Amino acid sequence: MVLNYVWIAFFIIAFIFAVIQFLMGDTTVFQKIVDSTFDTSKTAFEISLGLTGVLALWLGIMKIGEKAGVVNVLARVLSPVFTKLFPDIPKNHPAMGSIFMNIASNMLGLDNAATPTGLKAMSQMQELNTKKDTATNPMIMFLVLNTSGLTIIPTTILAFRASYGAVSPTDVFVPILLATTVATLAGMIITAMWQRINIFQPVLLAFMLGLCAFVGIVVWSFGQMDHQTMATVTSVSGPLILLSVIISFIGAGLYKKINVYESFIEGAKEGFNTAVRIIPYLVAILVAVGVFRASGAMDMLINGIAWCLDQFGVNTDFVGALPTALMKPMSGSGARGMMLEAMKTYGPDSFVGRLSCMFQGSTDTTFYILAVYFGSVNIKYTRHAVTCGLLADLIGSLAAIAIAYIFF
Repeated sequence: MVLNYVWIAFFIIAFIFAVIQFLMGDTTVFQKIVDSTFDTSKTAFEISLGLTGVLALWLGIMKIGEKAGVVNVLARVLSPVFTKLFPDIPKNHPAMGSIFMNIASNMLGLDNAATPTGLKAMSQMQELNTKKDTATNPMIMFLVLNTSGLTIIPTTILAFRASYGAVSPTDVFVPILLATTVATLAGMIITAMWQRINIFQPVLLAFMLGLCAFVGIVVWSFGQMDHQTMATVTSVSGPLILLSVIISFIGAGLYKKINVYESFIEGAKEGFNTAVRIIPYLVAILVAVGVFRASGAMDMLINGIAWCLDQFGVNTDFVGALPTALMKPMSGSGARGMMLEAMKTYGPDSFVGRLSCMFQGSTDTTFYILAVYFGSVNIKYTRHAVTCGLLADLIGSLAAIAIAYIFF
């Protein structure tokens, strides 16, 4: 229901701003909006088409892992923590293993593996759902953890900084890690409070402290490396772990003497069907975002924020990076474009260029994730998912600004 109102709001706001632009003399604004609707609908289909192969691959691999018992082993290992964080999911349920695979993939910046495993987790949680059109508490907690976007190795961002000639492409690594950790912890705590989950349970407190300790160890470890070594580690570690997962799942299947090939095909078919189901939801959200951008609403919003801050004498150095922060909850590709535009305009080593990279890495695409994940299981009523996700985004963005001022 919330997505319905948000979707309508995008179009109404876009129309109002388009009229303002027209009255100010921009006679091409309506044509830009129409062109945007066609371009973004085409983009949505191309994204779905690109996801088809990836979903088929990873859901095929996941099916091997399920039949070989690997996913169940992960579920049992994680049960002490996840039964507290997801109390409505039965102990040792396979969804626990899929949730872990998704979170681990996100942490390593492996988007191609994260989406399929996330959709698999949603499908498994939907099997437990007694109201098939309404999001359950575990679904919402899972999606907020996704939208807060904890990423240990932001490989793509570092690669873009290197391609744009940054003197030290990895200098945003620690700031991004700190900002995304704040966003994830905030999202977890906000959602837990909303769902009346006691965050002071010893297991959950130990988990959160352990997460902070892990991040601290990563920060310290990378701090001991020179820039060349860090670049090598970030570019090699993710793909190496990904390949290791594939080989281990296949190896487990052979050990259990299951038909690995047939299991893969069974899972791949699920991936194809899922890719087809999400096309309408992708078209809906991306067209709305495209119309919003084409109307000039984004530019006017940024200028309005800058003017308001200036009236109160607040430092506005960060305003140039705000388009990335505002676009990130709506569109990953749109936010990436804003980040690249900021680095091109201000320079990759400028404050705005670095902060744009931090915005890109500190949170994830809330509306995109909600549309795709909920759409894959035909959820219509999202309850508090949007509110919790956007609050985590806001806290992550504010943390990124504060950390940027400290570091740069």
